[in-house]
Amino acid sequence: MHGILKRIHMCYGHRLMNYTGRCAHPHGHNGIAEVELSSEALDDKGMVYDFGELKARLMEFIEKELDHRMILREDDPLVEALRAVGESAYVMKENPTAENLARLIYREALSKRLPVVAVRFWETETSMAEYREDRRGA
Repeated sequence: MHGILKRIHMCYGHRLMNYTGRCAHPHGHNGIAEVELSSEALDDKGMVYDFGELKARLMEFIEKELDHRMILREDDPLVEALRAVGESAYVMKENPTAENLARLIYREALSKRLPVVAVRFWETETSMAEYREDRRGA
């Protein structure tokens, strides 16, 4: 089995609803998504997937939807407050935790038919969440 890993940097803001710690307040992060792909065989260029093409395909979504944006849960009052001043947020059904952002990016990669194995989302230098699915037989 061959594998590759691409790191994609992004800046974003968020806050967590129904949470009592510091992350209950709006704040920002310099996050990193590590996208892991694998393949049994290499393509005719000797690659699992071209790094540049991988970045381009995922950056389209990340730059448009997540990078330099507030990422908020749909019932967060900040969603309407931002809209009132002409700003938009990326709105999720669930809290915008590292775990949920890893799953979001994983599913985006999957929807683009990338041979994704896992996405690791680094919220800080020392805090990371990983999402993967058991796709045997898929």
